[in-house]
Formats: sequence, structure tokens, C-alpha cells
Amino acid sequence: MAERLQKVMAQAGVASRRASEKLITDGRVTVNGKTITELGTKVEPHDKIEVNGEPVEGNEKKVYFLLNKPREVVTTASDDKDRATVLDILKDVPQRVYPVGRLDYDTTGVLLLTNDGDLANQLMHPKYNIDKVYVAKVKGIPSNDDLKALRLGVTVHTVEKNRHKTYHAAPAKAEIVAVDRAKNTAIVRLTIHEGRYHQVKEMMKAVNHPVLKLTRERYGLLDVTDLAPGEYRELTYDEVQALKQGKQYRRSSGRL
Repeated sequence: MAERLQKVMAQAGVASRRASEKLITDGRVTVNGKTITELGTKVEPHDKIEVNGEPVEGNEKKVYFLLNKPREVVTTASDDKDRATVLDILKDVPQRVYPVGRLDYDTTGVLLLTNDGDLANQLMHPKYNIDKVYVAKVKGIPSNDDLKALRLGVTVHTVEKNRHKTYHAAPAKAEIVAVDRAKNTAIVRLTIHEGRYHQVKEMMKAVNHPVLKLTRERYGLLDVTDLAPGEYRELTYDEVQALKQGKQYRRSSGRL
């Protein structure tokens, strides 16, 4: 049965469906020796698919890993600045996994990596409202009005890939965890459902409290309270099934 090329790539663990689409439009995918750049191209089970000259295997075992991402590591497969990547940390994993979403270079915390393209696509789709809980150390002490603005949804003005963008962030759960009046800083916990570029940093900047340090405390039902920075573990069967069913819970420490 014919399937869309990007879906087959995602199911084989090459990348998420969105990232697979970019690989196709960038001309890095061939089917039976022919370069494919048109999205929506369908392939048959017997077709030979290659990405950057490497064959795509359709029967790879689905695996799921939880990483406590450390600072100064990028969440990409490779980096043009030769910085360490999350895949360097999981170099002993035989399957070709990729991160579900991204964390900034200087952001720590919960990161899921898998070769299950369908689950990755589900988790990243806004309609599933997956909780992403961040704890941010910010400059200044947010007022009640600042917190109210975050809860209602702030307008963000940002620059992404040298282009100015403006959007209205969806309402977030926002609370102050701790304050340090001597240093004029605060620890703020934000729960969001979107995954925009530098979103938490931009939201806090919009209320005039720039982020000094940031960690993702929870993603859906996953946290890393049992993992040191740079450590990872495979998810249990029950955790995978709960993710697929969209289950979530709150277990927050407030530590940064």
C-alpha cells in the first residue's frame, strides 16, 4: 500500500514528519535513485529510499528515551559550529533517534528522543495540549499584573532567522516559586502548550523580566527527578502507552 514519503520516513525513525518534509524539499532524499523534492510523493513498500545516501530501513524497532539535557548541548543531529549534540550523549543507542521538539543551547531539563515518528508528531501538535512545564530564574520580581498578563496570553515580538515575527502566545499557567529580593531575582514556573522558538524567554521578556536561567521541568507525564544532567534512560512500556493516550500529571519540585 502506497504511503506518503514523509510519513514512511518518520515511521522509520529518520526524523519527525515535519523535519522529514524539510529533508525532502532540500533535495536530500532519493527514491529508487531519483531525487524527490515534491511533498506528497507516495512510495510503495518495495521502493528504495535513501537520505543523504543512507538507506532507510522500515522495520526499525521503536525506542523511547528520556534525557536530562545539560547546558551547552544542542538538540540537533549535527551542528555547524561543532558543538556537542544530544545525539552525542546517546551515541551508544543503535537506533537512529531524534529529539521531540527542541531545547535551547543553554536550557536544561526534560527531552524525549525517539524514532517513533507518529508519536513525535502527535506530541508536537498543538491540538493535543501537552503540558510543558518550565522553571525560569528571571531578572526582577514579577508583579501580580505581570502574572495576569502571562495567564491571559502576551503578545511577543521576536526575530527568527533574521525575520521579525509577532504572535499572541496562548494563555499560560504562571506562578512565583521563590524570590530573592537582595539579588532582585525570582523563580517562576510556567506551563505552556505551544512550542515556539525561544517561547518562554520571549514571554518573560514581554513582561520585562528577562530569563537568566531556564530548565524544562516536565513534558507531559515525564520529569527527570531521577536523572542527573547528561543522564538518560529508556521509557517503560507504561510510560509510552500513557504518552500515546495523552495522560499527564504534575510532580514539580520548583528547583532550578
